[in-house]
Amino acid sequence: MFVRWDSLKIDAEAAVGETQPLPGYRDAAVVRRFDAPDALDTRFYEVRAKSALNRVPAASRMPFRWTVNPYRGCTHACTYCFARPTHTYLGWDAGRDFEREIVVKVNAPEVLAAELQKPSWAREHVALGTNTDPYQWVESKYRLMPGIWAALRDARTPASVLTKSPLLLRDLEVMRELASVAPFSANLSIPTLDRAAWRATEPHTPSPRARLEAVAELNRNGIPTGILIAPLMPGINDDPRQVDALLTAAAEAGATGIGGTALHLRGDVRGVFMDWLRSQRPDLVALYEELYAGGAYAPPAERKRLSELLRRSGAPRAAPFTRDPSCGPASRSEAQRGVVGGAGAAGTGRPCTPAVQKALF
Repeated sequence: MFVRWDSLKIDAEAAVGETQPLPGYRDAAVVRRFDAPDALDTRFYEVRAKSALNRVPAASRMPFRWTVNPYRGCTHACTYCFARPTHTYLGWDAGRDFEREIVVKVNAPEVLAAELQKPSWAREHVALGTNTDPYQWVESKYRLMPGIWAALRDARTPASVLTKSPLLLRDLEVMRELASVAPFSANLSIPTLDRAAWRATEPHTPSPRARLEAVAELNRNGIPTGILIAPLMPGINDDPRQVDALLTAAAEAGATGIGGTALHLRGDVRGVFMDWLRSQRPDLVALYEELYAGGAYAPPAERKRLSELLRRSGAPRAAPFTRDPSCGPASRSEAQRGVVGGAGAAGTGRPCTPAVQKALF
């Protein structure tokens, strides 16, 4: 049984408003507000989820098949966030609503524990942080992640996490316990160290320097942790001097790998990002209209240029996944599915799985 937080304490700290039905949930959500600077004008919708494990569509080509997302919406308010369109399924918009209407799956640890204990569960890799950040501000109140890590630990299930927050250090002990029984790794998303670029594009995220310190601390504690410089945005965080400074800092933090990718503007994200450009960086509007005239992705030549910013430095590259040493070689088809070494390590009954989560931006 998981005891994540004292409901009386939550009631004391948060004003309880109305209940509201949400699409896909049987019971109406309890709506709460917190009297805190990081939560002004934000509503949190407590729901009870039917399931915690989400199967990743094969067409996504992600190196993992399962994810867990304890929150929907994200108060980080990153202008480029690829997950923004998911909020439209709840009848909200991908702009302000994504940042201010946050769904909290209060029973996620219990539901996940039950799912992982089913005889049919094959201990496949589970990725956290694939949609919205599991360590966004409200996690400091609801504390869902310790129970989620404990459920994965008890089921000896390989896992990874991608986050922009050093709050994950709070859970270092249980993450170490998980890493002692199954492959586990972390990645911190740090697009830039430049203060102006950080504040403009990620207005409510923790300091990039604090994220670097988290990378160093996790690596010191035996948790393989890399850095994702993503997305790379022309005219915003692609100055070679900026990138080189971040690469140097990553090396000093012991980052196990460095990944990066160019900005892509799919669906409603394009409108949100372009509106931000018109307001904050009108000098770049014409450039982005040209670069993304053909669709969600920048032209191949531009993507190559941005990729070479990392390659030129000689920094270690983040691998799609890390092999368990007891696994055999992966076939190409298995690698595309995120499976290493086929069905499992000989004699162990444990599947060989990815240990490093790739960039999702």
